[in-house]
Amino acid sequence: MLISNVRPWGGDAQDIEIADGAITALHPHDPARATGADDVVPGRGRLALPSFSDVHCHLDSNRLGLPFRPHTGTPGVWGLTMNDRAHWREDGTVAERATHALGLMIARGTTRVRSYAQIDADSGLERFEGVLAAKEAHKDRCEVEIMAFPQAGLLREKGVPELMDQALASGAAVVGGIDPCTLDRDPVKHLDIVFGLAERHQAPVDIHLHEPGHLGVFSVDLILERVRALGMRGKVTLSHAYELGAVDEATTRRLTEEFAELDISMATIAPAQQLHALPLAGLTEAGVRVGLGEDGQRDYWSPYGNADMLDRTWQLAFTNRYRKDELIEHCMAVATWGGATVIDPSVARLASTADRPGLAVGDPADLLLLGGETVASAVMDRGDDRTVLRAGRVVADGLELVG
Repeated sequence: MLISNVRPWGGDAQDIEIADGAITALHPHDPARATGADDVVPGRGRLALPSFSDVHCHLDSNRLGLPFRPHTGTPGVWGLTMNDRAHWREDGTVAERATHALGLMIARGTTRVRSYAQIDADSGLERFEGVLAAKEAHKDRCEVEIMAFPQAGLLREKGVPELMDQALASGAAVVGGIDPCTLDRDPVKHLDIVFGLAERHQAPVDIHLHEPGHLGVFSVDLILERVRALGMRGKVTLSHAYELGAVDEATTRRLTEEFAELDISMATIAPAQQLHALPLAGLTEAGVRVGLGEDGQRDYWSPYGNADMLDRTWQLAFTNRYRKDELIEHCMAVATWGGATVIDPSVARLASTADRPGLAVGDPADLLLLGGETVASAVMDRGDDRTVLRAGRVVADGLELVG
């Protein structure tokens, strides 16, 4: 395949050659080159970028494409969880909704996904199986990594650890945990179960952390102890964790250094609470992997979310109060390549806020061709002129799936 006349990361016009799912050559654009190629994708001067990586979404709870419903949840994790529990069976099967949402995400430029699948006493493995069906339906268009996620905790209801074990034996790839102190109120037992499952299944860990300030730091320190004791460097992600920067500068510096040392990655959803999060640019400069995700998408938790990671990239720049082009472009690098390094720690992490990887010879041909004058302008404008490639094959064009 030849992608003709694109601008990698907004640079000079290039022609990109692809074979066996990877980039094999880049040449200065020559209109004559396209006439000798068997399969040509017209770039039309668009930007060429790595495709998006959504490292934090809940395919099992979305309501995209369904009639809008009033928000009925009460504040707090438990109240919102119970609201979801009361309504999630009202709107068709999980497999149908998850497959539809994943298709929308792919059409808008996402080809790598880490999705939560809720495991609890109410749903058993039903929601996990629905996400598994969506993964199978789009297996040629998107890489999907499923997390067994105890949304209602591991200890408050009987049988949840056993259900988690079953899910991990049946195709789930990541062990989830959530608020060890405020939800289960027994952080040692909660984390013993999470890391015990990870050891048994040789799986990475992803902890949902909403806990505030000093309490959040306390939970993180317990997690860091286990990472060291079990030799799990590079196998743990902290999701949300938007209060870890609220304590003091010394704690912010210490956590950032320890995350870099132990290769703890972070997944953000660009929340409104970004003011107290560990600083995005500082994490990157220190060598911490950071990825972006959409979280829930018009579900029983929140009316926000629309399957478009370009919109969420804008939100990441906005909530960080970024105005400089380099920092806005860095948000795009986090949303694309940064997330890929969270899913696969063998992928080289972003080296700085100026690093623009993913379009060199040997890189996977998971690409997004996007209209825009510059990367920063494309984030601001969020246009529809998009072509999406997965492993060197066009899977979406003009916000519609292909094939």
